[in-house]
Amino acid sequence: MPPLLPSADTATGRRRWNAPLLVATLLLALFAAMALVPAALAPADPRACDLADSLVPPSWAHLLGFDLFGCDLAAKVVYGARTSLLLVVAVVAIAGPAALLLGTLAAYVGGWVDALVTRATDVWSGIPLVLGGVILLSATDRRGVAQVVVVLAAFSWPPMVRIVRASTRQVLALDHVTAARALGAGPVRLLWRHVLPSAVRPLLVFTSAYAGFLVSAEAILTFAGVGLQRPTDSWGILLEQGGDAAARAPHALVAPSVVLVVAVAAFVLLGEGLRAAGRDDGSR
Repeated sequence: MPPLLPSADTATGRRRWNAPLLVATLLLALFAAMALVPAALAPADPRACDLADSLVPPSWAHLLGFDLFGCDLAAKVVYGARTSLLLVVAVVAIAGPAALLLGTLAAYVGGWVDALVTRATDVWSGIPLVLGGVILLSATDRRGVAQVVVVLAAFSWPPMVRIVRASTRQVLALDHVTAARALGAGPVRLLWRHVLPSAVRPLLVFTSAYAGFLVSAEAILTFAGVGLQRPTDSWGILLEQGGDAAARAPHALVAPSVVLVVAVAAFVLLGEGLRAAGRDDGSR
């Protein structure tokens, strides 16, 4: 794992900070705390709702105001982090290993296996994730976390397969891998010891930034009315509710939108930071 501390600049001998990685780590640590211990961060009970407080604007006592149902919006944002982040982790946990298997297999075996995986990836990539999600999720009346995770994972593996396949092909062409194969290293040992460690890093960098897209994809699908459903708490649900009341109470839409933008930026910065750390490791 790339270090968070400053890395050495071989040209000047100075220490330079990996700013994107540091900022991303701090932001994601905050979001992780919101997901793991929401009661410690939430300013109020998100279930203590009073319709008399519906769409009351922000104040010093309630910094984000109240939502359509009279619930403290800041508390709903904190508790919604668990569902949104759990969904992202689940999608990556499903699509990542599948892409690692298919991409490595295609690059190592080659021939018709490579052609089959490549053609399937190209065809499936022709369907945009949001469009495919709208089509599949519209076909079911019950849309919980499991259904949304399956749909997002079904459209997330093609770009990951491309990353793994390309990196595996590059590693297989390296001199030390060719030498290990010439010395009689079997496929399992060759892949485990030489190929996978080098092929996983590009996938980690890509999925770190791609996680931000998944957060926004869930919000887009829910905002469009085909994603998660109440009583599930998520940032997408808050956006949907805020959109219904935006004309009367803009804060109901602005508050979850800002949180969503910050979360997406955190994942993008994480990907940039890991990429920069990889370049620094390669230069030393």
